[in-house]
Amino acid sequence: MAPVGTGTGNVSAARARLSGPSGIKGIIASGKTTGIAFFASLGGFVYGYNQGMFAQVLTMNSFIKATQGYAATTGIDQGLLTSILELGAWVGTLINGYLADAVGRRWCAMIACVVFTVGVIVQACTVNKDYVLGGRFVTGLGVGSLSMVVPLYNAELSPPEIRGSLVAVQQLAITFGIMISFWIGYGTNFIGGTGDGQSSAAWLVPICIQILPALILGSGMLLFMPESPRHLMNQDRAEEALTTLARLRNKSTEDMGVRVEYLEIKALRDFEVETARAKYPQYQDGSFKSNFLIGFHDYASLITNPSLRRRTMAACLTMTFQQWNGINAINYYAPYVFRNFGFEGNTLALLATGVVGVIEFLLTIPAVLYVDKFGRKSILLAGAIGMGVCHFIVAGLVGSYEDSWSSHLAAGWVCIVFVWLFIGCFAFSWGPVSWIVVSEVFPLSMRAKGVSLGGSANWLNNFAVGISTSPFIDTSQFGAFIFFGCMCVLATLWVYFMLPETKGLTLEEMDELFGDAGFAQADLALKQRIEKDIGLTALLYGDDEPMMTDKVAAGGKGEEREFKEDAKSISL
Repeated sequence: MAPVGTGTGNVSAARARLSGPSGIKGIIASGKTTGIAFFASLGGFVYGYNQGMFAQVLTMNSFIKATQGYAATTGIDQGLLTSILELGAWVGTLINGYLADAVGRRWCAMIACVVFTVGVIVQACTVNKDYVLGGRFVTGLGVGSLSMVVPLYNAELSPPEIRGSLVAVQQLAITFGIMISFWIGYGTNFIGGTGDGQSSAAWLVPICIQILPALILGSGMLLFMPESPRHLMNQDRAEEALTTLARLRNKSTEDMGVRVEYLEIKALRDFEVETARAKYPQYQDGSFKSNFLIGFHDYASLITNPSLRRRTMAACLTMTFQQWNGINAINYYAPYVFRNFGFEGNTLALLATGVVGVIEFLLTIPAVLYVDKFGRKSILLAGAIGMGVCHFIVAGLVGSYEDSWSSHLAAGWVCIVFVWLFIGCFAFSWGPVSWIVVSEVFPLSMRAKGVSLGGSANWLNNFAVGISTSPFIDTSQFGAFIFFGCMCVLATLWVYFMLPETKGLTLEEMDELFGDAGFAQADLALKQRIEKDIGLTALLYGDDEPMMTDKVAAGGKGEEREFKEDAKSISL
């Protein structure tokens, strides 16, 4: 066996010997943790449902009456009505970065559910546009927080061998929520008829339904969901972190796999502490001001450091193209888009929108299963090319027949089919893969802040797309599809020439891609030393590692622990 601390991934390789099965078998074997992850992903369902629901409600006669005609005013007013939720989500995401560490993942999710519910109640009491604007902004605060804390929570609870799968459940939950919202909107549209006599229940029911999953999630987080072991470790509650981890794995605290995973969590916590101490020795008094300044300087380094700046550009531009390829122009305004293909009335437009949700959900599944087989670049390229082709074909048909749809219904149906194909191309590519790229390009010490910055870029561009699409379509639907097609061309060029492939790369290889030979290597060397110091290396390598003595924090105590050649003699 190679000496400990030499080369990349020695500990990871040894850790694999103690890992359970991966894939479907691992998901089934980790039944308790899997159930927790699926329950937590109600947060993703809430986000997806809200995203799709408003597109349906926006076209309902009773809702237009409730907003005194404001909802039917295409252009910047309608765009603001739709996109103000994304603005709130951006704020919620920024707040969440602090809140999740300050109060914990569980309480952060509970607070988000309460805020979300308040926003829904305000919308349900609508008597004019101001209620919708205010309610959707508040709802957005909750949505933004949930969109970040749920995958974080799932990642920190999941065993390493199925972590990717359980985090990906969030994306599936989002697309499932979008699909369900489209069909609920289609069904409630018939309450009281589809004309001027339509009941207010047509829009109140789909809006109020979303309170139920939010309340279920909030109650579950309060009553029976565990806190993240990682957060417990961050709060110096190491013994509680160990017992929680053991309960999650349905094993005792003496189990070898549990002890290894516990020490891995501790190693990462010690790595972050030592990294901050080395970079900012002047801010180590533990005060709020010092912690704030550490965070500020770390965020600033994402722009000022040349290597990190290139990584930040990769993350933020990937998220920019993910939004400007037109996906949320369809998600937010699909009924309007389909009606502009010459189909009169609301019923057929809502039905076609319902198919959008089904396609988006189903074609997200293969992305989750095969992204590690085909790589990031090839999938993003295939998706961008496919989306661009669909946009240009629809643009050509709109340009040819927009003044004579009634006599060219077949052309209208072809447009609908190519919009469906566009949705499918996005679902297997830019939807899930963009987030994977963002999570991989940053070195370990800057990953959390880098991902949060990428997420912030996602929401800001989401807001820009939402507020601009309605006036764009109102002015020229042909121009809108040409624009989004051109953005897909730019995305293709960006991925092909500028975005490196990150599949399966080591930290050193990632450094070479971004022109900094040493950033991640330094991170790796520090992490390996910590793993050896706290006994993780000895625990994994057993007979190949000599006896060593170190202090390991357990239950907040720095007790002297002996790590012997026989790993079974280690007591935590």
